[in-house]
Amino acid sequence: MDETIKSAKEGDHLAFAILFKENYPFLVKYLMKITMNPDMAEELAQETMAKCVQKLHLYNGQSKFSTWLISIATNTYIDQCRKKKREKNWLGQEETFRKMKWHFESRNEEWNDAMEALGKMPEEIRVPIILKHYYGYSYEEIGEMLKISPGTVKSRVHNGIISVRKELKIDEEMEGYTSRKRTNGFEGL
Repeated sequence: MDETIKSAKEGDHLAFAILFKENYPFLVKYLMKITMNPDMAEELAQETMAKCVQKLHLYNGQSKFSTWLISIATNTYIDQCRKKKREKNWLGQEETFRKMKWHFESRNEEWNDAMEALGKMPEEIRVPIILKHYYGYSYEEIGEMLKISPGTVKSRVHNGIISVRKELKIDEEMEGYTSRKRTNGFEGL
């Protein structure tokens, strides 16, 4: 286990500050992709780091620290969605997409048609796709994070990718440059 993590577990506030500084930006970027809302991503990242302080003694070093944080963040997001269970208003979603696109572009980060298509999906489909295709986690790791079977993860990712392809009309386009250009982030899927 990393010395910084050991020190933080022993109550060293400076060590925890270092962990926070190293992991917070990564956590916010991940949460922006799954929430499609910069304000909610910041709020969830802060809540995740607060939970990290409370639960740091439970971190056993069997997975990477960033994986452990993503697991906490994902479960925090899912819990928040379950609590609110609000209907999504399409007009409000369009405004959110514009805000997200501006947010990504203002930071010179990638925003593409695939991200927009993912934003239209329910979180139980969007989260596994992002964890698999943007962060490279295995079906087993994602299953552990989301507390579902790897087979369910694989099915959700597969069906979600089919939906994204349909949304982007990838299968209907001619081969060549146009098709590659339209995939924007889902090349080879």
